[in-house]
Amino acid sequence: MKIAFCGLDLPEGKFKYNDPIVIALEEKFQPKKTVPYFVEFLKGDFEKAEAIVIAKAQMLDLLILDMEKLESRATRSEDAAEKSAIEKGLRHMENESPLCDLALSEAELEALKLLAPLSLKPTLVIESVPDDLSTLIHQIMEKAGVSFFYTAGKPEVHSWFIRKGSDIVTCAGKIHTDLARGFIKADILNFRDIDKVHSMQDAKTKNLSKLVDRDYIIEEGDIIEIRFSVSKG
Repeated sequence: MKIAFCGLDLPEGKFKYNDPIVIALEEKFQPKKTVPYFVEFLKGDFEKAEAIVIAKAQMLDLLILDMEKLESRATRSEDAAEKSAIEKGLRHMENESPLCDLALSEAELEALKLLAPLSLKPTLVIESVPDDLSTLIHQIMEKAGVSFFYTAGKPEVHSWFIRKGSDIVTCAGKIHTDLARGFIKADILNFRDIDKVHSMQDAKTKNLSKLVDRDYIIEEGDIIEIRFSVSKG
């Protein structure tokens, strides 16, 4: 994830998210390899970012760019629905709030997306930077509606970035397209039960894991193991 920042004393570049679940899984399994998650902080480069973190005092600097874009379009638009969405967005930004915090219908959202306003991206407004960078990363992820699922064992502990509300087949595809294509079922163990088992197989034996179908919605802290079959030829 690329995160643009403004008005804050933050480092630029890539940084590891110190996920407490990954740390605990590492201690549990002592894997040969660990794959954590990294974010990239970009100073002021809003266009390239997927999310924004900005000092409250600098908020207008961001919103003015969006206001100018929306006002320019409003003067040229002949579509009543589009104009209504734009006016709703402008009224909202007058209260110094980013567009991502505005309740929009699907049609209104699509109309504004075409104009690519910057504050429609997940925008976290803060007054000061937390002492721990990972705390800030977590806050931004919450704002963006994303989280992780995990694969874990002796060979590897891996955190996988996913949008909240994703189904298990989408998660399988994150790991490998074959897992999604040949998905049969998945074994799920939530992290809260990790202290009670030695492995995913142990979790199955103790009935602490659950076997789910393709419509299962991933939950925070889920550790997954995919059952799949892909025919050759």
